[in-house]
Amino acid sequence: MHYQDIQIDWLKCFVAVVDAGSLSAAAPEVHRSQSAVSMQLKKLESALGCQLLLRGPRQNQLTAEGQKLLGYARRMLDLHTETQAAFHGKELTGRIRLGVPDDYAAKYLTPALKKFAPNFGSVEIELSCEQSTSLLPRVESGDLDLALVSREHPSQGTLLFYEPMVWVGSPQFEVWRRDPLPIAVYESTSLAKRSAINALALQGRRYKVVYNSSSLSGQITAVESGLAVAVLTQCSVPPHLQVLGSEHFLGPLEPMEVALYRSRNSKGSSAVDSLYDLLLRTLRSSTAPSARP
Repeated sequence: MHYQDIQIDWLKCFVAVVDAGSLSAAAPEVHRSQSAVSMQLKKLESALGCQLLLRGPRQNQLTAEGQKLLGYARRMLDLHTETQAAFHGKELTGRIRLGVPDDYAAKYLTPALKKFAPNFGSVEIELSCEQSTSLLPRVESGDLDLALVSREHPSQGTLLFYEPMVWVGSPQFEVWRRDPLPIAVYESTSLAKRSAINALALQGRRYKVVYNSSSLSGQITAVESGLAVAVLTQCSVPPHLQVLGSEHFLGPLEPMEVALYRSRNSKGSSAVDSLYDLLLRTLRSSTAPSARP
């Protein structure tokens, strides 16, 4: 059976439409007219023999086949970009001041930096691990170039994905049975602390703060020792701790909006451009986020 080759330009248009949400918004991103983008999508659908997008007046939705293609398309475009950089890219130098909370570092940042390091070995990265509420003002002031953060306002960077928040306890101590409920929290401005207290207030459940720590390891220590339950990002829960839910009389929590935030001062830096683009490609959800899960 003969299969038609898939053109890189078709994939670029497809991914641009998914990320931008519409043909009209995608057209400037790929430097084509709206009708040309539409034609590229039709060629891609013809080559694959299936419909990829359900076209609406303002928004395009992925079909099941479109969802299936999207992961492959992003990987092919990433490899295409890496290949071009290997042969035509000039060596980047400079320093990037990057911020990330402890809980996002291992799960999300490490895999991305592994991709970045081999291609940009002459770029120095200065990493700051702090809570998002500390990182955000540092990006705004220009003290940091980039930060991966839990954001509170849509103006704070580009949304990448939603990170679930969960209650955690130690299976050795049934702390969740106590009244008032002992909780461990981050600093007063923390979104996680606010989320925990709001959830308890909605339930009408009494609580008392028995442990404060600005670090993830501090929160985990409090839970492990049976002092308290805590609210953590799902990605940071160690396997030996227990995720608690409605059966433990603990209500649902709002997910965190995880965003990539960039300082205005860094806009002219090629090194920051490269890491910013890589983090977007690596961490953005396989479908453009449009609503809370």
